[in-house]
Amino acid sequence: MNNIKFKSRIVIIQSNFIKGMNKLLNYIWAGMILFSVICAAATGRMEQLSTSVLSGASDAVTLVLSMTGMMCAWTGLMKIADEGGLTLLLSKALNPLMRRLFPDCKAGGPAVKAMCMNITANLLGLGNAATPLGIAAMQELKKNNPTQTADNSMVTFVVLNTASIQVIPTFLGTMRAQYNSAAPFDILPAVWVTSLCSVIVGLAAAKVMEGFSSG
Repeated sequence: MNNIKFKSRIVIIQSNFIKGMNKLLNYIWAGMILFSVICAAATGRMEQLSTSVLSGASDAVTLVLSMTGMMCAWTGLMKIADEGGLTLLLSKALNPLMRRLFPDCKAGGPAVKAMCMNITANLLGLGNAATPLGIAAMQELKKNNPTQTADNSMVTFVVLNTASIQVIPTFLGTMRAQYNSAAPFDILPAVWVTSLCSVIVGLAAAKVMEGFSSG
């Protein structure tokens, strides 16, 4: 009974924290917009502000369109890999790691296969392509969780997906090339180190909190 009350309190705290952060972000964005308008009016640069807003919106649309082709191509390749049995091979290769991180999941099951595809997409730096795969994985994990609260496997997967290791930062490299970078992938060593550190710290924190919640 005490354990249930403790978990309920954690869920309430997390929910309140997320709501508070959303409000804070809204205040920050509204403050930045208001501050920009005031500064532009005070310095007589309203025309430059209007031009920047319009050009920024146009650049955003152009960037989205330029990235759409790459996302479609890689998402299609991931689907082909799934149909061709590559997910099964990946699940077998990652099985020792997945058993340690997700002991509650059946080895080679649908949830593990979906998570493996998500991990593969993240390894290739395809964050947007990894999103639908991550949603599919969460749906499979939810089938094994009858409660309305995220279990340990779901939390661990969210951490792993968010702080993913990137071997080839395809999305970031494409963006750098879009903005005329002479060497779009010269950031590889820094990406490897930072993503590895983020995964280690994230998983360690998740396991520590898992111990507290089960204690």
